[in-house]
Amino acid sequence: MPLIRETIITTTGVDGRPHVAPMGVTVDLDGDGERLVLAPFRPSRTLDNLLARRCAVVNHTDDVRVFAGCISGRRREWPTVPADRIDAPRLAHCLSHEEIAVVEMENDPVRPRFHCRTVHAAAHASFRGFNRAQAAVIEAAILVSRLHMLPMDKIACEIDYLTIAIGKTAGPPELEAWDWLMARIAAHRAGEDS
Repeated sequence: MPLIRETIITTTGVDGRPHVAPMGVTVDLDGDGERLVLAPFRPSRTLDNLLARRCAVVNHTDDVRVFAGCISGRRREWPTVPADRIDAPRLAHCLSHEEIAVVEMENDPVRPRFHCRTVHAAAHASFRGFNRAQAAVIEAAILVSRLHMLPMDKIACEIDYLTIAIGKTAGPPELEAWDWLMARIAAHRAGEDS
């Protein structure tokens, strides 16, 4: 069973603009150690940028608003700074980051797979763990990213369960992120009903 880490990927477009996107990164353990695999859906800017630049930054953050803001469309611009060794930015306020380079690509009509090696990693702040509300926001963001693929009753059932964690442990950042995602679900539902 593959290990998937929910992260924020930053890339640079051919126009030089940074792009920030949530993505589950697969950790592939082989004889040479750990490789990271990115599998962006077609079409996407992350895919276009990986094809053009062949590198990215895997950002680890505990600010779940980044996940929710990107997925809900409420906020796509997050402060970035240049990475140390590759032509891509990193989140300015991430806890740690890994700069990765593509070593192999498996083409696929839906989700090409980019096998990457880490060329540089750095820690910027300590990770104190996610509270249940932060984990719930990340799970809800994944559901929102699949609104076009999942039945509404499944999404509603999952959201009902995740709401318990929000009610028990959410602080202001988690509540803001949750509201963005719930608004996105409501807009989707309204579009389906009309």
